[in-house]
Amino acid sequence: MTQLLDIAPVVLFVDDEEIIRLTVRQTLELAGLAVATYPTAEAALTDLSPDTPGILVTDVRLPGMSGLDLLSRVRALDAELPVVLVTGQGDISMAVRAMQDGAYDFIEKPFVTEHFVEVIRRALEKRAFVRENRRLRQALDQNAAVENHLLGQSPALVRTRRLVADLAGTDVDVLVLGETGTGKEQVARALHEGGPRAAFPFVAVNCGAIPDSMFESEMFGHEAGAFTGAAKRRVGKIEYAHRGTLFLDEIESMPLALQVKLLRVLQDRALERLGGNDRVAVDLRVVAATKENLLDLANAGRFRADLYYRLSVVTLTLPPLRERREDIPLLFQHFALQAAARFRRPYAEPTPALLRALMLKDWPGNVRELRNAADRHVLGLAEDGAAAVEGGTSANAPLADILDGVERHLITEALRASGGQVTRAAETLGVPRKTLYDKMKRLNIGGAE
Repeated sequence: MTQLLDIAPVVLFVDDEEIIRLTVRQTLELAGLAVATYPTAEAALTDLSPDTPGILVTDVRLPGMSGLDLLSRVRALDAELPVVLVTGQGDISMAVRAMQDGAYDFIEKPFVTEHFVEVIRRALEKRAFVRENRRLRQALDQNAAVENHLLGQSPALVRTRRLVADLAGTDVDVLVLGETGTGKEQVARALHEGGPRAAFPFVAVNCGAIPDSMFESEMFGHEAGAFTGAAKRRVGKIEYAHRGTLFLDEIESMPLALQVKLLRVLQDRALERLGGNDRVAVDLRVVAATKENLLDLANAGRFRADLYYRLSVVTLTLPPLRERREDIPLLFQHFALQAAARFRRPYAEPTPALLRALMLKDWPGNVRELRNAADRHVLGLAEDGAAAVEGGTSANAPLADILDGVERHLITEALRASGGQVTRAAETLGVPRKTLYDKMKRLNIGGAE
């Protein structure tokens, strides 16, 4: 599609007579409208797609494919793309039938300029309305996909979800950082399902679970006879992810010898199967995940620095569950509902005492550990409200004491992350510095002046 048609809105006008094409171009450009002209239906068809932002205006009688045939092809391509037919006096009844078949309108030759431009403007307005509705529906679908995988209303999670939603519609490769169990694969799935590749494969690979001896064949595939036992060609994980998303979990575990091959694939978007010489083009998005600092590993010679820089075009860091404790009740209830359906057990609403206890635990296994706790709750393997909480606070303690415990933990974590700098900790927590000082004094947290 030409650059003009990418900018749009534009009128695609088809007529086999050059003088008419020139006249229409001048008329529409004087009216402030962009126009592209074509001598045949076949030529115009190459510039039409479901994403065409403009409209089609075509003469009925054309050499080769007729205007009516073009209408039929456009209807199959995008039934909501307005097609205006230009007809001679003897074609009125045919044009009326064409409108019944989906044409937007028809204009009779010789046409009055003002009427012609008015019809074109109305058709363009309709197209703009249709495209805006599509954009909104797509945005809602993308947001729904992201919401389904990233539950929570804490500020940290809201920021993460907003960033994932912004990135989902792009093809940029993403590096996801986070502790074990924070939901790195869920982020990858949200990026996949919220973007244009959702209809194609999502291929998840745990780099730490594949033996080194099998890694090259698993990732890049192999040709028949490439090694003993290779009886036939095998498509590897990368090739299988063509047009979709490749998720590389625990990327730090990938053998160094194969990291350079992956780097070449990321750069060239092409691979060679083991034992083969042919380059296989692949169109895919790569999302990598790690719990390690890859730059530190690269400096220690345990990870390729060039691969790190290639993967980290965009880096997304997931907060651990202890930094978004307000999300714990929602997540626990969500997991408990899923477990009840999976185990065919009745759903028991968690008590306030249990939820308070859950919020005060540190959850070193993060969301994965919380999901396991929800499973045990549904199976009746955990006593309601019996969990011990950090600092010896009982789950049945007064609400004020429990809230103080949560607040004390959040402030302590913010101070630790800021290296003890109260100003930075206050910015992280989103409170004025004086307010933080007052809370630190009240909670007897060291560092308060």
